[in-house]
Amino acid sequence: MSHPGTAVVVGASLSGLMTALALSRTGVEVRMLERSDDTGRTGAALHAPDGLIERITGFAPSQVPQPLAPGIQTWFAVHAALRAAADASPLITLQQKTTVRRVGQDGDTAWVLASDGTRHVADLVVGADGHRSVVRAHVAPERPNATFAGYTIWIGIADEADISARRWPHDVAVLNSGNSTLLGYPLPGVSGSTAVGERRLGWAWYDASRNHLLRRSGAVRGSVVRHSLMPDSVPVSTYRELAAQARTGFPSPWREAILDSIGRRAVIGTPIAEYVPDRLVRGRVALVGDAAHVPTPMTGNGFSESLHDAEALAEAVAAHSFGAGTAAALLDYEGARLRRARSLVQSGQGFSRSFAREAA
Repeated sequence: MSHPGTAVVVGASLSGLMTALALSRTGVEVRMLERSDDTGRTGAALHAPDGLIERITGFAPSQVPQPLAPGIQTWFAVHAALRAAADASPLITLQQKTTVRRVGQDGDTAWVLASDGTRHVADLVVGADGHRSVVRAHVAPERPNATFAGYTIWIGIADEADISARRWPHDVAVLNSGNSTLLGYPLPGVSGSTAVGERRLGWAWYDASRNHLLRRSGAVRGSVVRHSLMPDSVPVSTYRELAAQARTGFPSPWREAILDSIGRRAVIGTPIAEYVPDRLVRGRVALVGDAAHVPTPMTGNGFSESLHDAEALAEAVAAHSFGAGTAAALLDYEGARLRRARSLVQSGQGFSRSFAREAA
């Protein structure tokens, strides 16, 4: 390499953190820009591979700032472990409360313009800013938006101590009731404990019967998902309807977990978007994670593919010199990931179309 290289990563959620850590491992200096100061999402869960932090950072187990057990974990737990690793890296700087408005580049550098007028310049810019990516509008201006898939996922988490459950599930459950599908998953407690009384249950309820609510609230406009329904913006009448459906449609302990979350008004409604990419890069700008490809959560592979994005990008960057070689490195990344990214999203579209149609 002619010099260590610099990168701006837009977005400090899971894909952004993994990308920053993977790039810093190769010696790249990374500035992360995150628009919020709290990127948590109530109820979301994912499968963390064994040794995730060690794999992405190269740390020995004893060096990991915040260990992460393998298996199904909450978004919070995985984010906290990745964030601790990023905070420990001298090559990563995180700047929160920074909204990116525009992305640009020339033959020598790439940059982002923040809402406060600050211009952040680097050798490359990486969009890890989710399904409503601003960076995607630069990479693929002809098709910048993900498309509403026609249904919502209601998500929540309940503590074991707050629900009555005679039998505790040990595996992911997939349950169908009428036009609804429920994914339930046992989770460790807040401290990572799996001791009886300290565990939790997470649930994700696929629902295509309330699209009118999404449009009335502005969560979906036309074919574009604008935002989720946070707990305080879910109407009381919707909470009542969901509770009534849960009582008759789902067995214990999932029924109790749903009713507990509803009782605490701790439910988020996320309209599902999908995006099949035609490209992942443009010059010195690349996309990773949901900015690059947006599958339905039903595929179960969104997080693992974001991890592969981060690793492939870092591998491609490490194989080229910065400067003239940056664009070539990103093309290598696209060659390694584009076909798989398209296949991932397409694999879930059959479910989405069928589910939305049956519930219509």
